[in-house]
Amino acid sequence: MTSLLRHLVIAAVMLFAGPALAQTRSITVASTTSTEQSGLFGYLLPRFSETSGIAVKVVAVGTGQALDIGRRGDADVVFVHDRVAEEKFLAEGFATRRYDVMYNDFVIVGPKADPAHIAGDKDVADALRKIAATSSAFISRGDHSGTHEAELRLWKAAGVDLGSAKGQWYREIGQGMGPALNMASASNAYVLSDRGTWLSFKNRGELAVLTEGDRRLFNQYGVMLVNPAKHPTVKAADGEAFIDWLVSQAGQSAIAGYKVGGEQLFFPNAAH
Repeated sequence: MTSLLRHLVIAAVMLFAGPALAQTRSITVASTTSTEQSGLFGYLLPRFSETSGIAVKVVAVGTGQALDIGRRGDADVVFVHDRVAEEKFLAEGFATRRYDVMYNDFVIVGPKADPAHIAGDKDVADALRKIAATSSAFISRGDHSGTHEAELRLWKAAGVDLGSAKGQWYREIGQGMGPALNMASASNAYVLSDRGTWLSFKNRGELAVLTEGDRRLFNQYGVMLVNPAKHPTVKAADGEAFIDWLVSQAGQSAIAGYKVGGEQLFFPNAAH
């Protein structure tokens, strides 16, 4: 091979390898179904990747499963919404710091016929007691997600013992928010949903938001880097870059800018 030909081959290899090499920076984020099914990640992640050169792979599961993925070291970042579980994750040493990112709220969605008569009830505990008292069909995610854990706390606050209800009017499906809403739509049942996924949900049928506005329905999201001292394979620098962007003015503005049908789904509240 002549010297000129050798240089041409090398130049061609570098030309085609360059873009591929540029894409080798990537992180895995274990997050909730609500951040993906609401369309938020589809909106945010291209903006982050464009500015950072870091690709983001999302594993969207319930918060409990997302934190377990972090515990195993199979993710670099966890982005979830169950403050109690997040504090436990921190206390166990699987992260060294947690950051507030954004919030929205939960709503009780149900059939417009409203057999439990909860429409307009601003007291979520009262609404749940009415659902239980009338044995009205209720779909629970039953997947140890942030939404499921919030739902269980609300039933407890309402003084309702779910033990005898399971398998009758109260049905646990062990799936994400989208499937839970689909099942509620198909069976004209009540369900607790995060507002973001509800606003993005198209197959509403006879469902409508019936109970909202109680302060106990507040839904905070937080983000944490998986502790590289526990799992040396964690891509700490790139994971931190993602977290820094989320809580920066650029990231917070992007979160505020995501809307469906003109409605804002998440409200940024990172501390600056």
